[in-house]
Amino acid sequence: IQDDCSTDNTLEVVKPYMEADKRIKYERNPQNSGAAITRNNALRRAKGRWIAFLDSDDLWLPEKLEHQLKFMVENGYAFSYHEYTEMTEDGKDLGVYVSGIKKVGKLAMFTCCWPGCLAVMYDRERIGLVQIKDVRKNNDTALWLKVVRKAPCYMLKENLAKYRRRKVSITPKPLWKRIWAHYPLFHVAEEMNPVMATFWTLMNVVGNGWKKMWYVKHV
Repeated sequence: IQDDCSTDNTLEVVKPYMEADKRIKYERNPQNSGAAITRNNALRRAKGRWIAFLDSDDLWLPEKLEHQLKFMVENGYAFSYHEYTEMTEDGKDLGVYVSGIKKVGKLAMFTCCWPGCLAVMYDRERIGLVQIKDVRKNNDTALWLKVVRKAPCYMLKENLAKYRRRKVSITPKPLWKRIWAHYPLFHVAEEMNPVMATFWTLMNVVGNGWKKMWYVKHV
């Protein structure tokens, strides 16, 4: 558990779990550092073979780790993701089901952020330690772009998590805001020149729109 200076008494909440299971570790950042730095810190401290992420406001279903690990081991995959649903801030089902393509290679990952952060798992023995640049937006995608260079990402067709949709994120963002949020992903995290960063930013905006059209279902 990597605490980015939260104010919700995280340590007091997790202490009983740490006492019951010594594998659970807690560390608090010395100052609020953002998701990229926090993720890097956690990855450096992780001791296990299998890496998966869960932000504090999202939920895994009880069988998530078991089913995803079995899927990867049985098929020899080093990188995978699965389907998930969306809920409101107070936990009500939004009727949104998020899926994706069967296999995400490097080109597909550059074109669209297919995996949700809560849905990814990868094998650290085969991928190695991954660190990303300090980008405030789309830092999870920055990580997937590093990992997918080592192995493609395979889809497990099963809903295993719930993503909490904040009120501020329900309203569609203007196009310029989406472009502004994606540009540092390619210019800073991927160290592309401005021309290439702009090209891939536009490709990503279009790709994510295509994903929402075909792989995000309202049920």
